[in-house]
Amino acid sequence: MTDCILKYFPDLTERQKQQFEALGALYADWNSKINVVSRKDFDQLYVRHILHSLAIARICSFDAGARIIDVGCGGGFPSIPLAILFPEARFTAVDSIAKKTTVVRGVAEGAGIGNIEVLNTRVEQIDRRFDYAVSRAVTDMSTFVKWVWPRLEAGRHGTLPNGILYLKGGDLAEELALTRKRWDIYPISEFFDEEFFETKKVVYTQR
Repeated sequence: MTDCILKYFPDLTERQKQQFEALGALYADWNSKINVVSRKDFDQLYVRHILHSLAIARICSFDAGARIIDVGCGGGFPSIPLAILFPEARFTAVDSIAKKTTVVRGVAEGAGIGNIEVLNTRVEQIDRRFDYAVSRAVTDMSTFVKWVWPRLEAGRHGTLPNGILYLKGGDLAEELALTRKRWDIYPISEFFDEEFFETKKVVYTQR
């Protein structure tokens, strides 16, 4: 199951390999009780959800102590895979839907991921600051920027300056223009060769 991860991240520690391997059974168990990953692509969990989340890591590596918020985390993507990959960084996974945060909390505990906290709330109600915001197609970009911009601090706690790293597909030019920010667009197909990633991108803007 983890072959597609090791293909692109060959330097994982044994613990990281075990944690990634554990995700398959953990998500299968939780998804049978609370459906957070669509049934039709569950057999593609490692490519379409876990590896997709890790595309962010090909754009930015997070420093030890970096504070990353995953807004609208759903089933824990991208925060769960990123928390495994960057065990010294600190992740906060936020979703307003309680059943989703129940799954994320359960998966994190089951895989022994100790550097993630899970909050069942709306991001607008969080009175804390972060270095990076990550997410996967949770809303339109203008709304997302409005949510997270006041909660991001300028600085640099990774290989890119603090900011937003967002997983998105399709033609983004018009949507990004409406935010009035300068965005860098990274086609995921340039570093992952699976067909699924042909139209997928990571977009980034600096705080």
